[in-house]
Amino acid sequence: MQTHENRLAALREELGRRGLTGFVVPIADEHLSEYVGEYAQRLQWLTGFAGSAGSAIVLKNKAAIFVDGRYTVQVRDQVDEKLFSYVPLADMSMTDWIRANASEEDVIGYDAWLHTRSWAKEAGQAAARRGAKMVAVDGNPIDSVWSDQPEKPGAKLDVQPLEYAGKSHGEKRAEIAAWLEEEGYDATVLTALDSIAWTFNIRGGDISNTPVAIAHALVQADGTATLFVDETKLTDEVRTHLGNEVSVRGYDDYAASLANLAGKAVAVDPERAPAAIFEALDSAGAKIAEKRDPSVLMKAIKNEAEIEGHRAAQARDGAALARFLKWIGQTAPKGGLDELTAAAKLRELRAEGGELRDISFRTISASGPHGALPHYSVNEETNREMQVGELYLVDSGGQYRDGTTDVTRVAAIGEPTAEMVKRYTQVLKGHIALDIAVFPKGTTGGALDTLARQFLWKDGVDYGHGTGHGVGAYLAVHEGPQRIAAFGGFAEPLKAGMICSNEPGYYKEGDFGIRIENLVLVEERAIDGAEKDMLGFETLTFAPLERELIDPSLLTDEERRWVDDYHARTLEVVGPQLDGDDRKWLETRCAPLG
Repeated sequence: MQTHENRLAALREELGRRGLTGFVVPIADEHLSEYVGEYAQRLQWLTGFAGSAGSAIVLKNKAAIFVDGRYTVQVRDQVDEKLFSYVPLADMSMTDWIRANASEEDVIGYDAWLHTRSWAKEAGQAAARRGAKMVAVDGNPIDSVWSDQPEKPGAKLDVQPLEYAGKSHGEKRAEIAAWLEEEGYDATVLTALDSIAWTFNIRGGDISNTPVAIAHALVQADGTATLFVDETKLTDEVRTHLGNEVSVRGYDDYAASLANLAGKAVAVDPERAPAAIFEALDSAGAKIAEKRDPSVLMKAIKNEAEIEGHRAAQARDGAALARFLKWIGQTAPKGGLDELTAAAKLRELRAEGGELRDISFRTISASGPHGALPHYSVNEETNREMQVGELYLVDSGGQYRDGTTDVTRVAAIGEPTAEMVKRYTQVLKGHIALDIAVFPKGTTGGALDTLARQFLWKDGVDYGHGTGHGVGAYLAVHEGPQRIAAFGGFAEPLKAGMICSNEPGYYKEGDFGIRIENLVLVEERAIDGAEKDMLGFETLTFAPLERELIDPSLLTDEERRWVDDYHARTLEVVGPQLDGDDRKWLETRCAPLG
């Protein structure tokens, strides 16, 4: 059996054969996706780290792994410190580490398909400061030593029907073409998998939890397009759907085809396109314009069909979650219930309706101290039983043909402590403050973030993640460009039709975690006498809150009304889908606070 020590040694031998003294290993695919296929899990293969974000660098005599604050505990559990030193990104970036650790004449390789051009430039400058250099490799060296590397997935493509898409792919391509014409470009390359899926009204099964296919695309100013995809994935239905204005070529033909853009003005997204695409276009003599993928904003602003689909999916999902919360409340206090069993039960309940196509991300099923890890991922090694006196946090979602869901609820197992009640109520107050916010057009999510934190801040506490992210329509559960966060430069104005999460939280290390998450739709608000065009939120998610964790004495009259109105609406939306004891339980949970 190969150990991670053996794998590291094999990589170093391969680097020596290639004349390299180091190599950078990110969690990334050729589309810079948030979630990647098994074939692209090179960092996990090399180090054992199973988180969703991180990277490593290997030199001749040292190696380091870089993770953010979400994974400081996990990386120590999964990665041998004798092989890789742990570097928190809050303390040092990889390029800073290169600047501090590279030796003169080091030749450090990187796969240009797995990094942005800006990263490659910054890393190159850092290496040069030490007399070293960064070089793009021809073929990833890990692929040469990973003997049982999975093949690229080959799931068939699927057509997203017009009743759910709301616009034909011809209309979408026409909108992109109009943008190209207006900006003076001949073409744009689409590299993000969800952008390609949305633009062509296709879905796939190549990435777990996100219904996309591994593909590249090129859209031209006349509205025609080329889709680069493994042609064995195409069905007759998909070929008919794509029509004559979309030509199809093999996925592996993509890089060479960029040579045909010589002299053309090509828009390329610097955040979503890997450095290799820029290199190929530069070599071809194309005129590159760094512009955001035009489909990103188009995709974020949902049309009426997508909005109605979301409402239907959220209602269906809410019924499954209500049944799950009832089950948790009855089962967990008896003892013997663990996190993996709970996650499996929730998936089972979602699937019973027959419309679940996948979960939208790996369920965060976190009891007690695990709840204090905002992005905890349960597995066989970390799985624990729920104990009386703890909180159980579940953050989960479903992929349905008509929408993508993402919701977080907290359940008290037995009697909660006064501290738990206080913190839950403070988080709820922040959730309500954001939900009822009214704001002028042009307002960014960053400007609203403090509304959700204010009640925690008054007590000198906070949470370390953003308050809201965009969500796709039977696509990625994390979607830009909008976000509700005060950090990271999120300055995208919120627009009517965007869907965001509203998810403030609180985490007490080693004890418990709290997060309340609903999805909301940005909508126009008519206000008598208003001097500006105003926006607000429509709540999309309906599932009961945890009454045992709400202290009504800490709520204002307006907040109490919000809770009662929310529960009344939950009963209206979810109630008709339940019967018998499930319906009676929901009625009790949704009764007025009194």
